[in-house]
Amino acid sequence: MRLSLGISTCPNDTYIYEALIHGLENSPFKWDVHFADVQTLNEMVRRGELDVAKVSAQVYPKIETDYVCLSCGGAIGYGCGPLLLSSESECFNPQVPVTLPGADTTAALLYKFWFRKTQQGERQVNYALFDQVYRSLRTHEVQQGVVIHEHRFTWKRDGLYLLQDLGAFWEKNTGTPIPLGIAVAKKSLGADVISKVEEEIRRSLRTARSRAEMVTDFIDEKAQIEDPEVMKAHILMFVNDFSENVGERGKASLDYLWSLVKSE
Repeated sequence: MRLSLGISTCPNDTYIYEALIHGLENSPFKWDVHFADVQTLNEMVRRGELDVAKVSAQVYPKIETDYVCLSCGGAIGYGCGPLLLSSESECFNPQVPVTLPGADTTAALLYKFWFRKTQQGERQVNYALFDQVYRSLRTHEVQQGVVIHEHRFTWKRDGLYLLQDLGAFWEKNTGTPIPLGIAVAKKSLGADVISKVEEEIRRSLRTARSRAEMVTDFIDEKAQIEDPEVMKAHILMFVNDFSENVGERGKASLDYLWSLVKSE
């Protein structure tokens, strides 16, 4: 059976899905793979263009009529949330717009969650692709922005200022892990196929975890960064037991997040 799969080029996604993409032994599936940034993947599933995809957790209420949230393959955890950074100062300026990595991203919702609880007045936001947000902060084209993925590890080196760890704020205020990303599958595939897809994702992750080398040529080729140590740190931060099984704690964090989306 041939299915379409959408994931990002970030090391945590390529680490989890590499063995699946290259073909697991006795697999019932062949995969047509689409690599894209997370906002583009969100938009693709909203149009129903992918059978299986890794998307932002907060997009799910907008697609749940047609997609089911899988119990594995996502990104939920502790100490791994997006960062609100400044290129100019250690103090947040509510009069200056904040650039977010896509309207449907969990990072955008976590920023709004923080702003609503700590600031007054109207939110001022712009949107850009996640790597463009970071580049614009580095070149001072943007004064304040929310960064995700591997840019959690490079902001100090690049002379930026941390205004708020939005993930830490979420954990403190909700008591749940940070629900960043989920894997979804089209409901029209049917329960049996969806169950087999989950099994394939778990097999792929276990294959990755059994390797001697964490960063493969495939992961290195797809990554937006060149430092293998940053890639390793990225995988260690975003791939964990929640990636193999969302479980009760992961489900609680997702339910809380989705309640916020529905109240927006």
